[in-house]
Amino acid sequence: MKRLRVRPSGNGPRTPVVLAVPALLAVAFLVLPLVGVLARTDWAAFAGHLTQPGTVQALKLSLLVSFWALGLSLLLGVPLAWLLARVPFRGKALVRSLVLLPMVLPPTVGGVALLLAFGRRGLLGPWLESTFGITLPFHTSGAVVAATFVAMPFLVISLEGALGGLRPRYEETAASLGASPVRVFFTVTLPMVAPGLLAGAALTWARALGEFGATITFAGNLPGTTQTLPLQVYLLLQEEPEAATSVSLLLLAIAMGVLVALRGRWTGTPASPRRTAPAPEPEPAPGPGPDSSPEAAGAALPGGEADGGRWALRAEVGGFTELALDAGPGTTIAVVGPNGAGKTTLLRALLGLTPRAHATLRLGDADVTELPPHRRRVAWVPQDGALFPHLSALSNTAYGLRAHGVPRAEARRAAQAWLDRLGVGQLSHRRPAQLSGGQAQRVALARALATRPRLLLLDEPLAALDQTTRAHVRHTLRSHLAGFGGVCLIVTHDPVEAVSLADRVLVLEDGRTLQDASPGEVSRHPRSPWVARMLGSNAWPGSASAEGLALDGGGALVAAEPPPPGTRALAIIAPEAVAVHREKPGGSPRNVWPGTVREITASGSRLRVLVTSDRAPDLVAEITPQAAAELGLADGVPVWTGVKATEVTVVTL
Repeated sequence: MKRLRVRPSGNGPRTPVVLAVPALLAVAFLVLPLVGVLARTDWAAFAGHLTQPGTVQALKLSLLVSFWALGLSLLLGVPLAWLLARVPFRGKALVRSLVLLPMVLPPTVGGVALLLAFGRRGLLGPWLESTFGITLPFHTSGAVVAATFVAMPFLVISLEGALGGLRPRYEETAASLGASPVRVFFTVTLPMVAPGLLAGAALTWARALGEFGATITFAGNLPGTTQTLPLQVYLLLQEEPEAATSVSLLLLAIAMGVLVALRGRWTGTPASPRRTAPAPEPEPAPGPGPDSSPEAAGAALPGGEADGGRWALRAEVGGFTELALDAGPGTTIAVVGPNGAGKTTLLRALLGLTPRAHATLRLGDADVTELPPHRRRVAWVPQDGALFPHLSALSNTAYGLRAHGVPRAEARRAAQAWLDRLGVGQLSHRRPAQLSGGQAQRVALARALATRPRLLLLDEPLAALDQTTRAHVRHTLRSHLAGFGGVCLIVTHDPVEAVSLADRVLVLEDGRTLQDASPGEVSRHPRSPWVARMLGSNAWPGSASAEGLALDGGGALVAAEPPPPGTRALAIIAPEAVAVHREKPGGSPRNVWPGTVREITASGSRLRVLVTSDRAPDLVAEITPQAAAELGLADGVPVWTGVKATEVTVVTL
């Protein structure tokens, strides 16, 4: 017996009848009562029913109560949603449950609870009446309280979902630009969660407009005072059923209009900015050099600070990341290390944004350890720039200056000057969604530099860019760092960035400093296998023996100048020093292993060949395409590799 299936439109899988039939029955169950209202409406008398004095009075009162309830919900619910979404505290699950309780509580039970709390014999009712002369039951204010009690959870839950979907890096970046928490909330957080706020507000208003049970139980059913439109329907149902049907249809139309307007955005998740096709990435526009200071930019410095200030860095970081930093003005430090080494934790500790690590921080002569993030003068550019999507490039760049109290016109002039200096001044009117990756990074850099920070933190600023754009932005960044008077830390996984941009390379591993030296020294003598591999070399840790190293991964390596036996060391072998053969070689190589080709990748005009062996760790060789063709190399081909002892560099750990 064949099982029936329903074929949906399109090319998707068929829907089983066993699921389709109950689904259709559910739709019918929900729709039929609404159809009944439409079918039973006396259309000829519809307008007359809605214009009856009692109905008009109830409608006006409902609008008054619902909008007051919406206002109270916004005043109290927005901070509560932010607290639930952003602040960790004990009992959060209980608080969230209490917020949800009015949504599942029978409305009449809610009314009884309100009566026992705010009634004349309730917990607070006598105090409110004796102190302020406020009596809530049987008063319009009581209807507002009842509507707020049952409707506010819709706002809180919708907005909490939106705030939960908003990545904190936007708010943290705004704080690093000098914006106080309150300013960040009103200028960054709320605009970015506006869809969630509007959705929650609409649902709250609609729920308050239709509230019945809590209102009649707590505030009563007094015409002109507490008799809202739902209570009027209840009264008309006993006296004029046709009029009750007409008023019910009005409420149904209002509720349906709200739902259609929301179009399913119940959770209020922040909408992703709709990206338009950005213009092609231009060549860096010629502009003033890093040592020039446009008058417009210099005029808007926070606190009247003159251009060209010099600030040294001294920091002691403890916690997950433990290290000391000491750098003079104008120093650029590349921070490298494997994932989980503590690079981002270091930056966030310097910003004062993480409980995982704490930094004792001095910038110039100022100790900023106890200052909040927005007063440290530490600017942060995250990997994607974190440009505020609701602001133009010009407004983004002026944001930090405005946060420092610079007048709007002066801040915009300075922002335009910085955008011009970084070659994107012609894009000042565009939103971030209209910028290419390279353009967005330049705007983010201009925004950070415009505030004249004393410490600049760049978290993989070029990682998301293509090679051509990366070269352009690297050139721009290098030219402007040359004139920066503070200290700059750049987290990177790119050896070219570390060598070309930095004066020092700080190597982290497990939150500790493994090496802190010049790029040249780190390139010649890396003390980390990860760094050596990042630089393109083979790196094998081990213990020194009489002839070389006993490798941690098994096997032995002969070196020309091994350290004293027992010393922990790292063997560095350049890929171009590895010879590849199809037969076992004779002659001079002291290190020869059989292996199998596992991967061949292009590296410029040469090929990098990964060879695995059971006698030595994985080894990367670099050969020409012609040599690979002559050897017939392919995945799975057996080969022999050889390395001369004189080609092995041993670095003690």
